[in-house]
Amino acid sequence: MPFPPADPRLQPPSPRRGAYRWGVTDVLTLAVDCGGSGIKAAVLDTAGTAHAQPVRVPTPYPLTPELLVDVIAKLATDLPGAQRVTVGMPGMIRSGVVVHTPHYITRSGPRSRVDPTLATAWTNFDMQAAVADRLGMPALVLNDAEVHGAGVVAASGLELVLTLGTGLGSAHFHGGRLAPHLEWSRAPIRRSLTYDEYIGEPERRRLGDGLWSRRVVNVVVGLRPVFHWDRLYLGGGNSRNITPSALARLGDDVVVVPNSAGLVGGARAWDLPPQ
Repeated sequence: MPFPPADPRLQPPSPRRGAYRWGVTDVLTLAVDCGGSGIKAAVLDTAGTAHAQPVRVPTPYPLTPELLVDVIAKLATDLPGAQRVTVGMPGMIRSGVVVHTPHYITRSGPRSRVDPTLATAWTNFDMQAAVADRLGMPALVLNDAEVHGAGVVAASGLELVLTLGTGLGSAHFHGGRLAPHLEWSRAPIRRSLTYDEYIGEPERRRLGDGLWSRRVVNVVVGLRPVFHWDRLYLGGGNSRNITPSALARLGDDVVVVPNSAGLVGGARAWDLPPQ
């Protein structure tokens, strides 16, 4: 099914930002949250209200850049029309270009072997341009934790966002302004274990929620003197699995937020101050 041409009143971003609302009562955003195990999409207005039930498909592997663009386009056909699209995906994304992505370069998903051909295909792939061209509308592509953060930050002080899912995602904001992305989730935390491996989904399944939640507390305690945040938000699909006893140890400056922020942030990311 071909996509209609973009509304001429909505010019492509340069390369991002701004509410393209002149002559338009409200802008609908196709928000796509790409994870290691699933890809979700919804259409939201500028207030973050969904205009249909979100749709979800399992993340297909092996996953080429072109296949991910195809999946996004297919999800769009199952939702109401939109005037712009936001994509959040794991890894280091700069100006919509993939510098590195951890899961999509593997042969069969997280923790499987890296496929050198996929690694080459993803490196320096301009995902933002590819999505905009395929869907015929302005596109914004960010790290998935950055999109998640756009949905929850209060634009007050230093705010850190950690997403707990297949691995560990992170983003930080100062005064509501998105800071340059750091892939410290790939750094070692214990012996040869990275943060991703230490509190990712495979370890939660192996340890159970109780022991895994202790690891989450250890990560928060270890990062507190590094960031001295004003507020830490814990999101992602596994944030709901943190035990009450672990939550009580985290402190009043730590807030658990719903995983739906990954979609709500797709609408709000367009209004973030430029970096």
